[in-house]
Amino acid sequence: MKENLTVQPIDPRVTIGHVHLKVADLERALNFYCGVLGFELQQRFGSQAAFISAGGYHHHIGLNTWESAGGSPPPPRCTGLYHLAIFYPTRATLADALRRLMQAGVELDGAADHGVSEALYLRDPDGNGVELYLDRPPEQWPRTPTGELAMFTRALDLAALLKA
Repeated sequence: MKENLTVQPIDPRVTIGHVHLKVADLERALNFYCGVLGFELQQRFGSQAAFISAGGYHHHIGLNTWESAGGSPPPPRCTGLYHLAIFYPTRATLADALRRLMQAGVELDGAADHGVSEALYLRDPDGNGVELYLDRPPEQWPRTPTGELAMFTRALDLAALLKA
């Protein structure tokens, strides 16, 4: 692909629909995504694959062992998925996610206020990066005097989040 290519913007109605993860152990992955985070199992293919979602959608996350049964996480400093991001609609639902993680003993890699969003960062049992986040309304996003986004990374106050 050419650098500095001028392109037409994509249709604004386009969204990212789902992510499909290779996992080493389907049961372990389901225990995390369904048991801890609260996703619902929509369909399962034995010990090889499962499709999970929130709210009865066909699937937001696919989990499979087709090429990864018993495998190990990718080594550091290699290409691949940095993290999948799971959107929470309210601060109270993000606080609930934090409580679930704490109750399950899942350690956070970090927690950040980005101005446009608040986010929790962690790893799933296979080492995949997971971001749990809440967007602020666009009118609250930090902007420069010329109107460009001015996102930042600051520590997220977890105690204040838990009060939500």
